[in-house]
Amino acid sequence: MIELRTFDSLGAANHGWLDARHHFSFADYRDPARVNWGRLRVWNDDRIAPNTGFPPHPHNDMEIITYVRSGAITHRDSMGNEGRTEAGDVQVMSAGTGVRHSEYNLEDKDTTLFQIWIIPDQRGGEPSWGARKFPKDDRAGQFVPLASGKPGDGDALPIRADARVLGASVRAGESVTYEPADAGRHLYLVPATGKLRLDDVEANARDGVAITGRSSITVTALEDSEIVLVDAA
Repeated sequence: MIELRTFDSLGAANHGWLDARHHFSFADYRDPARVNWGRLRVWNDDRIAPNTGFPPHPHNDMEIITYVRSGAITHRDSMGNEGRTEAGDVQVMSAGTGVRHSEYNLEDKDTTLFQIWIIPDQRGGEPSWGARKFPKDDRAGQFVPLASGKPGDGDALPIRADARVLGASVRAGESVTYEPADAGRHLYLVPATGKLRLDDVEANARDGVAITGRSSITVTALEDSEIVLVDAA
């Protein structure tokens, strides 16, 4: 199964300081056909205006991955963590038993990001936060784990879920292949930039592609593309 979810079909909410698109039901956007994809619960495509952001608010029992597409986001939380994550880099917060955090764009230009929520394997546990750089050159022509609950995924940020978040940079005319552990996995792919083809499906930047029942996928870039992929139970 391959289902294209075009950008203009996504849920939308423009609050002025925040212009958001929702791949799955979120806040006031409700679509019973788009509640989750396996353990993947949220994929928000956010544009945050300069010197604005999300004030302190609580979360629990969710793995929250932020992939910054442009600009930077500054994180603070009730555990005492503070960090600035720049374009192409990733931060992960395991909310566990509960945490309060804020996310602000303290830059002089818009910040754009993907906010991805994955349902953890178990409830509870101590909350945690981490961030690291992932140079795009290291992802050239291959999928690299950025956040993972799988052993052996190298420098990927740890999450407490049977899932992986991967990134790839693919030049126009080139292809990249990904093989999930089994065909029952739920794959969700979004080109952050560019345009790509998967079988007979073409996806533009910020479209979503929901995939299951596949032992492998091969993605061909029709334009230079930056790809984010979630592989979830």
